[in-house]
Amino acid sequence: MFKKILIFCMLVCVLATTFCASMSNVSYAEGGPDISSKAACLVEYASGEILYAKQETKHLPIASMVKMMTILLTLEQIDHGALTEETLVTTSENASGMGGSQVFIDPYVQYSAGDLLKSVIIASANDASVALAEHISGSESAFVSKMNERAQQLGMSDTHYVNCTGLPAPEQYSCAKDCALILKEVAKYDIYHKYSTIWMDELLHPSGRKTELVNTNRLVRYYDGCDGGKTGSTNEAGCCLSASAKRNDMRLISVIIGAENSQTRFNECSKLFNYGFANYESKEIVGTENSLLSIAINKGKEADAPVFADEAFAIVAKKGEKSDIDVTYSLPEKINAPTRKGDVVGKAVLSRNGAVIKEIDLIVKMDIDALSLKDCFDKVVYGW
Repeated sequence: MFKKILIFCMLVCVLATTFCASMSNVSYAEGGPDISSKAACLVEYASGEILYAKQETKHLPIASMVKMMTILLTLEQIDHGALTEETLVTTSENASGMGGSQVFIDPYVQYSAGDLLKSVIIASANDASVALAEHISGSESAFVSKMNERAQQLGMSDTHYVNCTGLPAPEQYSCAKDCALILKEVAKYDIYHKYSTIWMDELLHPSGRKTELVNTNRLVRYYDGCDGGKTGSTNEAGCCLSASAKRNDMRLISVIIGAENSQTRFNECSKLFNYGFANYESKEIVGTENSLLSIAINKGKEADAPVFADEAFAIVAKKGEKSDIDVTYSLPEKINAPTRKGDVVGKAVLSRNGAVIKEIDLIVKMDIDALSLKDCFDKVVYGW
Protein backbone atom coordinates (compact mmCIF):
# COMPACT_ATOMS: atom_id res chain seq x y z
CA MET A 1 0.00 0.00 0.00
CA PHE A 2 2.78 2.41 0.98
CA LYS A 3 4.55 1.67 -2.32
CA LYS A 4 1.40 2.54 -4.32
CA ILE A 5 1.02 5.86 -2.47
CA LEU A 6 4.70 6.68 -3.08
CA ILE A 7 4.35 5.97 -6.83
CA PHE A 8 1.22 8.12 -7.03
CA CYS A 9 2.94 11.05 -5.27
CA MET A 10 5.92 10.80 -7.61
CA LEU A 11 3.58 10.83 -10.62
CA VAL A 12 1.82 13.96 -9.36
CA CYS A 13 5.17 15.71 -8.86
CA VAL A 14 6.29 14.84 -12.39
CA LEU A 15 3.04 16.14 -13.86
CA ALA A 16 3.28 19.34 -11.82
CA THR A 17 6.86 19.97 -12.91
CA THR A 18 6.04 19.37 -16.57
CA PHE A 19 2.96 21.56 -16.39
CA CYS A 20 4.62 24.50 -14.62
CA ALA A 21 7.58 24.39 -17.01
CA SER A 22 5.32 24.56 -20.04
CA MET A 23 3.25 27.37 -18.45
CA SER A 24 6.26 29.68 -18.23
CA ASN A 25 6.97 29.42 -21.95
CA VAL A 26 3.98 31.25 -23.49
CA SER A 27 4.24 33.01 -26.85
CA TYR A 28 1.57 34.97 -28.69
CA ALA A 29 0.89 35.60 -32.34
CA GLU A 30 0.05 39.16 -33.34
CA GLY A 31 -3.50 39.98 -32.25
CA GLY A 32 -3.86 37.04 -29.91
CA PRO A 33 -2.49 33.70 -28.75
CA ASP A 34 -1.44 31.01 -31.22
CA ILE A 35 -3.93 28.17 -30.79
CA SER A 36 -3.46 24.84 -32.56
CA SER A 37 -6.64 23.14 -31.31
CA LYS A 38 -9.66 22.80 -33.59
CA ALA A 39 -11.71 25.48 -31.83
CA ALA A 40 -11.28 27.98 -29.00
CA CYS A 41 -13.08 30.83 -27.30
CA LEU A 42 -12.22 33.36 -24.58
CA VAL A 43 -15.13 35.18 -22.96
CA GLU A 44 -15.33 37.86 -20.28
CA TYR A 45 -17.82 36.61 -17.71
CA ALA A 46 -19.76 39.75 -16.71
CA SER A 47 -20.35 41.16 -20.18
CA GLY A 48 -20.27 37.95 -22.19
CA GLU A 49 -17.97 39.68 -24.68
CA ILE A 50 -15.76 37.41 -26.78
CA LEU A 51 -12.11 38.45 -26.51
CA TYR A 52 -10.70 35.71 -28.73
CA ALA A 53 -12.31 33.15 -31.03
CA LYS A 54 -11.27 30.40 -33.38
CA GLN A 55 -14.00 28.36 -35.11
CA GLU A 56 -16.16 29.23 -32.09
CA THR A 57 -19.46 28.08 -33.64
CA LYS A 58 -18.19 24.98 -35.46
CA HIS A 59 -20.12 21.83 -34.57
CA LEU A 60 -17.75 19.42 -32.83
CA PRO A 61 -17.89 16.53 -30.37
CA ILE A 62 -16.97 17.77 -26.89
CA ALA A 63 -16.73 14.51 -24.93
CA SER A 64 -17.33 14.92 -21.17
CA MET A 65 -17.86 18.68 -21.42
CA VAL A 66 -21.45 17.55 -22.11
CA LYS A 67 -21.64 17.00 -18.34
CA MET A 68 -21.69 20.77 -17.80
CA MET A 69 -25.40 20.68 -18.72
CA THR A 70 -25.92 17.68 -16.43
CA ILE A 71 -24.31 19.70 -13.65
CA LEU A 72 -26.35 22.82 -14.47
CA LEU A 73 -29.70 21.01 -14.39
CA THR A 74 -28.77 19.39 -11.07
CA LEU A 75 -27.77 22.75 -9.58
CA GLU A 76 -31.01 24.29 -10.79
CA GLN A 77 -32.98 21.48 -9.14
CA ILE A 78 -31.24 22.30 -5.87
CA ASP A 79 -31.80 26.03 -6.37
CA HIS A 80 -35.53 25.48 -6.97
CA GLY A 81 -35.88 23.30 -3.88
CA ALA A 82 -36.72 20.11 -5.79
CA LEU A 83 -33.47 18.50 -4.63
CA THR A 84 -31.00 18.93 -1.78
CA GLU A 85 -27.45 17.70 -1.38
CA GLU A 86 -28.76 15.35 1.33
CA THR A 87 -31.43 13.80 -0.93
CA LEU A 88 -30.86 10.05 -1.22
CA VAL A 89 -30.63 8.77 -4.80
CA THR A 90 -31.24 5.09 -5.44
CA THR A 91 -28.89 3.85 -8.15
CA SER A 92 -29.78 1.52 -11.00
CA GLU A 93 -27.87 -1.26 -12.69
CA ASN A 94 -27.87 0.91 -15.83
CA ALA A 95 -26.11 3.77 -14.04
CA SER A 96 -23.57 1.58 -12.27
CA GLY A 97 -22.71 -0.11 -15.58
CA MET A 98 -21.58 3.04 -17.37
CA GLY A 99 -18.11 2.74 -18.87
CA GLY A 100 -15.42 5.35 -19.26
CA SER A 101 -14.58 7.63 -16.33
CA GLN A 102 -16.51 6.47 -13.27
CA VAL A 103 -16.49 6.23 -9.49
CA PHE A 104 -17.75 2.61 -9.47
CA ILE A 105 -21.08 3.20 -7.74
CA ASP A 106 -22.98 0.12 -6.60
CA PRO A 107 -26.41 -0.69 -8.06
CA TYR A 108 -29.63 -0.64 -5.99
CA VAL A 109 -28.16 1.35 -3.10
CA GLN A 110 -28.52 4.96 -2.01
CA TYR A 111 -26.00 7.77 -2.41
CA SER A 112 -26.56 11.40 -1.48
CA ALA A 113 -27.16 13.77 -4.39
CA GLY A 114 -24.28 15.87 -3.06
CA ASP A 115 -21.83 12.97 -3.28
CA LEU A 116 -22.96 12.14 -6.81
CA LEU A 117 -22.70 15.78 -7.89
CA LYS A 118 -19.24 16.01 -6.34
CA SER A 119 -18.20 12.90 -8.26
CA VAL A 120 -19.35 14.44 -11.55
CA ILE A 121 -17.70 17.82 -10.95
CA ILE A 122 -14.38 16.50 -9.66
CA ALA A 123 -13.92 13.13 -11.34
CA SER A 124 -16.22 13.45 -14.39
CA ALA A 125 -18.04 10.28 -13.34
CA ASN A 126 -20.32 8.82 -16.01
CA ASP A 127 -22.09 6.51 -13.56
CA ALA A 128 -22.86 9.36 -11.13
CA SER A 129 -24.13 11.50 -14.04
CA VAL A 130 -26.63 8.84 -15.13
CA ALA A 131 -27.73 8.24 -11.53
CA LEU A 132 -28.57 11.93 -11.13
CA ALA A 133 -30.30 12.04 -14.53
CA GLU A 134 -32.48 9.02 -13.71
CA HIS A 135 -33.41 10.44 -10.31
CA ILE A 136 -34.33 13.89 -11.67
CA SER A 137 -36.24 12.81 -14.79
CA GLY A 138 -36.97 9.10 -14.40
CA SER A 139 -34.70 8.09 -17.26
CA GLU A 140 -31.62 9.35 -19.04
CA SER A 141 -33.58 9.92 -22.27
CA ALA A 142 -36.12 12.11 -20.48
CA PHE A 143 -33.28 14.03 -18.84
CA VAL A 144 -31.60 14.54 -22.24
CA SER A 145 -34.82 16.16 -23.49
CA LYS A 146 -34.53 18.62 -20.62
CA MET A 147 -30.89 19.21 -21.53
CA ASN A 148 -31.79 20.19 -25.09
CA GLU A 149 -34.72 22.31 -23.92
CA ARG A 150 -32.48 24.21 -21.49
CA ALA A 151 -29.85 24.66 -24.20
CA GLN A 152 -32.43 26.36 -26.42
CA GLN A 153 -33.51 28.61 -23.55
CA LEU A 154 -29.91 29.70 -23.07
CA GLY A 155 -29.49 30.45 -26.78
CA MET A 156 -27.13 27.52 -27.41
CA SER A 157 -28.16 27.18 -31.05
CA ASP A 158 -25.11 25.11 -32.02
CA THR A 159 -25.56 22.33 -29.47
CA HIS A 160 -27.45 19.03 -29.49
CA TYR A 161 -27.29 16.46 -26.71
CA VAL A 162 -27.85 12.72 -27.07
CA ASN A 163 -26.70 11.57 -23.62
CA CYS A 164 -25.81 13.12 -20.26
CA THR A 165 -22.22 11.85 -20.13
CA GLY A 166 -20.48 12.83 -23.35
CA LEU A 167 -19.81 9.24 -24.37
CA PRO A 168 -19.46 9.07 -28.18
CA ALA A 169 -22.72 9.53 -30.12
CA PRO A 170 -22.83 10.53 -33.82
CA GLU A 171 -25.59 13.13 -33.43
CA GLN A 172 -24.14 14.83 -30.33
CA TYR A 173 -22.24 18.08 -30.82
CA SER A 174 -21.60 21.53 -29.43
CA CYS A 175 -19.23 24.45 -30.06
CA ALA A 176 -16.72 26.55 -28.13
CA LYS A 177 -19.07 29.52 -27.84
CA ASP A 178 -21.90 27.42 -26.37
CA CYS A 179 -19.50 25.71 -23.96
CA ALA A 180 -18.46 29.13 -22.65
CA LEU A 181 -22.11 30.12 -22.30
CA ILE A 182 -23.05 27.12 -20.17
CA LEU A 183 -19.99 27.46 -17.93
CA LYS A 184 -21.03 31.07 -17.43
CA GLU A 185 -24.35 29.76 -16.05
CA VAL A 186 -22.79 27.06 -13.88
CA ALA A 187 -20.26 29.51 -12.38
CA LYS A 188 -23.13 31.44 -10.77
CA TYR A 189 -23.64 28.72 -8.17
CA ASP A 190 -21.69 28.59 -4.91
CA ILE A 191 -22.33 24.84 -4.62
CA TYR A 192 -20.49 24.31 -7.89
CA HIS A 193 -17.39 26.19 -6.67
CA LYS A 194 -17.48 24.26 -3.39
CA TYR A 195 -16.64 21.12 -5.36
CA SER A 196 -14.87 22.47 -8.46
CA THR A 197 -11.96 23.83 -6.41
CA ILE A 198 -11.22 20.49 -4.70
CA TRP A 199 -8.06 18.83 -5.99
CA MET A 200 -8.34 15.45 -4.23
CA ASP A 201 -11.16 13.87 -2.23
CA GLU A 202 -12.86 10.52 -1.82
CA LEU A 203 -16.28 8.96 -2.24
CA LEU A 204 -17.46 6.76 0.61
CA HIS A 205 -19.76 4.04 -0.71
CA PRO A 206 -22.64 2.63 1.38
CA SER A 207 -20.70 -0.64 1.62
CA GLY A 208 -17.83 1.17 3.34
CA ARG A 209 -15.33 0.99 0.50
CA LYS A 210 -13.79 4.23 -0.79
CA THR A 211 -13.03 5.60 -4.24
CA GLU A 212 -10.36 8.27 -4.59
CA LEU A 213 -11.41 11.39 -6.53
CA VAL A 214 -8.80 13.45 -8.37
CA ASN A 215 -9.84 16.61 -10.19
CA THR A 216 -9.53 16.13 -13.94
CA ASN A 217 -9.00 19.89 -14.38
CA ARG A 218 -5.35 20.44 -13.43
CA LEU A 219 -5.69 24.21 -13.81
CA VAL A 220 -7.52 24.47 -10.47
CA ARG A 221 -4.23 23.48 -8.86
CA TYR A 222 -1.67 25.01 -11.18
CA TYR A 223 -3.21 28.18 -12.67
CA ASP A 224 -3.59 31.23 -10.43
CA GLY A 225 -7.25 32.17 -10.16
CA CYS A 226 -8.76 29.09 -11.81
CA ASP A 227 -11.69 27.85 -9.73
CA GLY A 228 -13.69 25.64 -12.05
CA GLY A 229 -14.06 23.93 -15.38
CA LYS A 230 -14.66 20.66 -17.17
CA THR A 231 -12.41 18.38 -19.15
CA GLY A 232 -13.34 15.97 -21.91
CA SER A 233 -11.46 13.41 -23.94
CA THR A 234 -12.41 10.80 -26.54
CA ASN A 235 -10.81 9.62 -29.77
CA GLU A 236 -13.30 11.55 -31.88
CA ALA A 237 -13.33 14.74 -29.77
CA GLY A 238 -9.64 14.91 -28.95
CA CYS A 239 -8.79 16.63 -25.69
CA CYS A 240 -11.16 19.38 -24.56
CA LEU A 241 -11.35 21.84 -21.68
CA SER A 242 -13.56 24.67 -20.54
CA ALA A 243 -12.31 26.58 -17.50
CA SER A 244 -13.03 29.69 -15.47
CA ALA A 245 -10.50 31.94 -13.72
CA LYS A 246 -10.84 35.16 -11.77
CA ARG A 247 -8.24 37.80 -10.98
CA ASN A 248 -9.05 41.09 -9.28
CA ASP A 249 -12.52 42.09 -10.52
CA MET A 250 -12.48 40.19 -13.81
CA ARG A 251 -13.52 36.60 -14.50
CA LEU A 252 -12.67 34.92 -17.81
CA ILE A 253 -13.97 31.72 -19.39
CA SER A 254 -11.61 29.83 -21.68
CA VAL A 255 -12.64 26.94 -23.95
CA ILE A 256 -10.46 24.56 -25.97
CA ILE A 257 -11.91 21.84 -28.24
CA GLY A 258 -9.97 19.22 -30.16
CA ALA A 259 -6.46 19.57 -28.75
CA GLU A 260 -4.03 16.90 -29.91
CA ASN A 261 -3.24 15.79 -26.36
CA SER A 262 -4.04 16.52 -22.74
CA GLN A 263 -1.05 18.79 -22.11
CA THR A 264 -1.92 20.95 -25.13
CA ARG A 265 -5.44 21.64 -23.89
CA PHE A 266 -4.13 22.87 -20.54
CA ASN A 267 -1.37 24.92 -22.17
CA GLU A 268 -3.67 26.56 -24.72
CA CYS A 269 -6.43 27.23 -22.18
CA SER A 270 -3.78 28.92 -20.04
CA LYS A 271 -2.55 30.91 -23.05
CA LEU A 272 -6.05 32.30 -23.49
CA PHE A 273 -6.26 33.24 -19.81
CA ASN A 274 -2.82 34.89 -19.93
CA TYR A 275 -3.79 36.88 -23.03
CA GLY A 276 -7.04 38.05 -21.46
CA PHE A 277 -5.64 39.06 -18.07
CA ALA A 278 -2.63 40.79 -19.65
CA ASN A 279 -4.58 42.86 -22.16
CA TYR A 280 -8.06 43.49 -20.77
CA GLU A 281 -9.72 44.79 -17.63
CA SER A 282 -13.25 45.07 -16.32
CA LYS A 283 -14.58 48.62 -15.99
CA GLU A 284 -17.64 49.22 -13.83
CA ILE A 285 -19.91 51.78 -15.48
CA VAL A 286 -22.76 51.66 -12.97
CA GLY A 287 -22.46 50.15 -9.50
CA THR A 288 -25.01 49.22 -6.84
CA GLU A 289 -23.06 49.97 -3.66
CA ASN A 290 -22.89 53.78 -3.79
CA SER A 291 -25.74 56.20 -4.44
CA LEU A 292 -25.76 57.81 -7.88
CA LEU A 293 -27.79 60.90 -6.93
CA SER A 294 -30.64 61.92 -4.61
CA ILE A 295 -34.29 62.71 -5.12
CA ALA A 296 -36.52 65.16 -3.21
CA ILE A 297 -39.37 63.64 -1.17
CA ASN A 298 -42.63 65.61 -1.14
CA LYS A 299 -44.46 65.58 2.22
CA GLY A 300 -42.10 63.00 3.65
CA LYS A 301 -40.45 62.64 7.05
CA GLU A 302 -37.14 62.92 5.17
CA ALA A 303 -36.49 65.75 2.73
CA ASP A 304 -34.72 63.54 0.22
CA ALA A 305 -33.48 60.01 -0.40
CA PRO A 306 -30.37 58.59 -2.06
CA VAL A 307 -30.97 56.80 -5.35
CA PHE A 308 -29.19 53.57 -6.36
CA ALA A 309 -28.94 51.43 -9.47
CA ASP A 310 -30.94 48.21 -9.17
CA GLU A 311 -28.19 46.25 -10.97
CA ALA A 312 -24.54 46.78 -11.81
CA PHE A 313 -23.18 47.14 -15.32
CA ALA A 314 -19.58 46.65 -16.37
CA ILE A 315 -17.75 46.40 -19.65
CA VAL A 316 -14.49 44.80 -20.61
CA ALA A 317 -11.98 46.99 -22.40
CA LYS A 318 -8.34 46.94 -23.36
CA LYS A 319 -6.14 48.23 -20.58
CA GLY A 320 -5.64 51.99 -20.76
CA GLU A 321 -8.64 52.65 -22.99
CA LYS A 322 -11.36 55.01 -21.77
CA SER A 323 -14.96 53.88 -21.65
CA ASP A 324 -17.17 54.98 -24.56
CA ILE A 325 -20.38 54.44 -22.56
CA ASP A 326 -22.48 57.51 -21.74
CA VAL A 327 -24.82 57.40 -18.73
CA THR A 328 -27.84 59.68 -18.34
CA TYR A 329 -30.51 59.60 -15.63
CA SER A 330 -34.23 59.89 -16.18
CA LEU A 331 -36.28 60.63 -13.04
CA PRO A 332 -38.63 63.32 -11.67
CA GLU A 333 -37.44 66.23 -9.53
CA LYS A 334 -39.41 64.90 -6.57
CA ILE A 335 -41.66 62.02 -5.57
CA ASN A 336 -44.46 61.83 -3.04
CA ALA A 337 -44.14 60.07 0.30
CA PRO A 338 -44.45 57.36 1.41
CA THR A 339 -41.61 55.47 -0.26
CA ARG A 340 -40.63 51.88 0.35
CA LYS A 341 -37.30 50.10 -0.02
CA GLY A 342 -37.00 48.90 -3.61
CA ASP A 343 -39.40 51.44 -5.11
CA VAL A 344 -38.43 52.31 -8.70
CA VAL A 345 -38.08 56.06 -9.15
CA GLY A 346 -36.39 56.35 -12.55
CA LYS A 347 -33.94 54.83 -14.99
CA ALA A 348 -30.26 55.02 -15.83
CA VAL A 349 -29.86 55.03 -19.61
CA LEU A 350 -26.59 53.68 -21.00
CA SER A 351 -25.70 54.46 -24.59
CA ARG A 352 -22.82 54.10 -27.01
CA ASN A 353 -22.47 56.50 -29.96
CA GLY A 354 -26.02 57.71 -29.36
CA ALA A 355 -27.56 54.21 -29.39
CA VAL A 356 -29.14 52.93 -26.17
CA ILE A 357 -27.56 49.64 -25.11
CA LYS A 358 -29.17 49.17 -21.68
CA GLU A 359 -31.62 50.70 -19.24
CA ILE A 360 -31.30 50.08 -15.50
CA ASP A 361 -33.97 50.81 -12.89
CA LEU A 362 -33.12 53.42 -10.26
CA ILE A 363 -34.45 52.59 -6.80
CA VAL A 364 -34.56 53.95 -3.26
CA LYS A 365 -33.25 51.70 -0.49
CA MET A 366 -35.08 53.23 2.48
CA ASP A 367 -38.62 53.54 3.79
CA ILE A 368 -39.79 57.11 4.18
CA ASP A 369 -43.23 57.67 5.74
CA ALA A 370 -45.50 60.56 4.85
CA LEU A 371 -45.83 63.45 7.29
CA SER A 372 -48.78 63.13 9.70
CA LEU A 373 -50.88 66.12 10.84
CA LYS A 374 -48.85 66.16 14.05
CA ASP A 375 -45.60 66.14 12.06
CA CYS A 376 -46.83 69.09 9.99
CA PHE A 377 -47.86 71.00 13.16
CA ASP A 378 -44.50 70.28 14.83
CA LYS A 379 -42.68 71.38 11.71
CA VAL A 380 -44.52 74.73 11.70
CA VAL A 381 -43.90 75.23 15.43
CA TYR A 382 -40.19 74.41 15.20
CA GLY A 383 -39.86 76.63 12.14
CA TRP A 384 -41.54 79.50 13.95
